[in-house]
Amino acid sequence: MAHILIAEARFYAHLNDMLLAGARAAIEAAGHTHETVTVPGALELPGVISLAADSGRFDAYVALGAVIRGETYHFEIVSEESARGLMALTLDGLAVGNGILTTENEAQAIVRADPAHLDKGAHAAQAAMALMELKSRF
Repeated sequence: MAHILIAEARFYAHLNDMLLAGARAAIEAAGHTHETVTVPGALELPGVISLAADSGRFDAYVALGAVIRGETYHFEIVSEESARGLMALTLDGLAVGNGILTTENEAQAIVRADPAHLDKGAHAAQAAMALMELKSRF
């Protein structure tokens, strides 16, 4: 049984509730345990996962959040830098599933977050668990 950290950026709470439900269901269905930590926004996700990795308590990590395009360049910065940070952690050997939604509008985000639709929270958890299993195999 593995212990998995779900790190969530709570900027859009209603979207994160759906992402969390999907991620937790996928982890529990696989027979693993989890705990959740909350950060203000997507840019903080790679940092908190890095800090948690130093503890040695977790076997895999799931990053959840939503970045919705606005009127400024901020969308690009947050989207690209949060993804870059998570990829760097993965390349350093951590099993990280990226469940940060990057959408043009809230309607797109809802469809992707909803466990009854695209269930991206579950997909991120499944990706983290797949990487965790591959890491143990190698």
